Amino acid sequence: MASLDIPTARVFVPLLEPARYKGAWGGRGSGKSHFFAELLVEEAIRRQGLRAVCIREVQKSLKESAKKLIEDKIQQHGVGAGFEILNDQIKTPGGGVVIFQGMQDHTAESIKSLEGFDVAWVEEAQTLSATSLKLLRPTIRKEGSELWFSWNPRRHVDPVDELLRSKQPTNAVVVRANWSDNPWFPAVLEQERQDCLNTEPDQYDHIWEGGYIRVATGAYFAKHIAEARLQKRIGRVPRDPYLPVKLFCDIGGTGAKSDAFSIWAAQFVGHEIRVLNYYEAVGQELGHHLAWMRQQGYGPENAEIVLPHDGRQHDKVYKVSYQSAFKQAGYKVTVVPNQGAGAAAARIEEVRKRFPSIWINEDTCGPGLDALGWYHEKRDESRGIGLGPEHDWSSHGADAFGLMCVAYKPPTTTAKQLKYKIRRPRDRSIGY
Repeated sequence: MASLDIPTARVFVPLLEPARYKGAWGGRGSGKSHFFAELLVEEAIRRQGLRAVCIREVQKSLKESAKKLIEDKIQQHGVGAGFEILNDQIKTPGGGVVIFQGMQDHTAESIKSLEGFDVAWVEEAQTLSATSLKLLRPTIRKEGSELWFSWNPRRHVDPVDELLRSKQPTNAVVVRANWSDNPWFPAVLEQERQDCLNTEPDQYDHIWEGGYIRVATGAYFAKHIAEARLQKRIGRVPRDPYLPVKLFCDIGGTGAKSDAFSIWAAQFVGHEIRVLNYYEAVGQELGHHLAWMRQQGYGPENAEIVLPHDGRQHDKVYKVSYQSAFKQAGYKVTVVPNQGAGAAAARIEEVRKRFPSIWINEDTCGPGLDALGWYHEKRDESRGIGLGPEHDWSSHGADAFGLMCVAYKPPTTTAKQLKYKIRRPRDRSIGY
């Protein structure tokens, strides 16, 4: 009997054992896709009649699938005689099959066609939506069936990260794999890695080390956040107990589909802005925000609230303005006047101008830093023009941060006017 010898990087060895969920996440050049493609070929030979589906969230053509990679592995290991390569699928030994599909093409009814499959391999799993994941998990239900996921993480709230890194279900094996774990890492990619480290340091951790996206490409504050990290201005920032805390808000609402309510807590210390904390909530009433403030020690006796111009407007549900409600709770409240047309651009420029004097407490401001790193321009790619800030999940945190920078006024020092009595000695031997 012929043997199939497939060299395996040490990092992937735990994935060779049976498990309901198998996951490999990390940066570029780790060999994640190559490992799963080879594992699929091995399983197809070992388990005659294996049926597998290779999945992406969106798959417009087979060119976007793993089909060519699997074909290459079949030829590389000299087992082509047992497989039949067709246009849209691969027939495997014993009457099995490997098919390739996009989850967005499925409905609750059509997904049932996958119920008898043994393996589902989700490529680029960071793009898989919560709806797709909810459909897929109970569908692959055959006894001994497995769900495989390979991905380069984007954000900690992506469904695959919540499933396999935050909560991790029973019978799951998940590994982190990076370029440094790949014993066959090619020289051409090593040069690409070094170039990225030199020219895109703000993107390096995400691209090559599997870190979450801290700064989106083209983000308004990408350079400023990267510089702040290099200069150690993002780290531990203690609160000064003798100075008031200013709470800068971007107003959401109380409806289920309302925008997020965001707060940055900061202290102005001389020419520095020291950012202490970040808060964000969606659809919560005002009492929830007040509870967080007090829980953090930001009471009316030591904190004041700064609102954007719409702080005077009434909430759609409770018919009371945030300004009046916060005042009623005992806080000093300042409302920044409407900046008119170009207000968003003005906030962005103020942030850029103030960033060199901003210090941020990383442990309590992580979600806020994510928002600042993602906040970017909406583009019309066909015309190559910018359309202003993209209104998405990052907008509210970025707007509140911009409000803080607009509200900041650097201290001014006025030199004391000193009066001198001028006396010129008549004795020429004194002085010059």
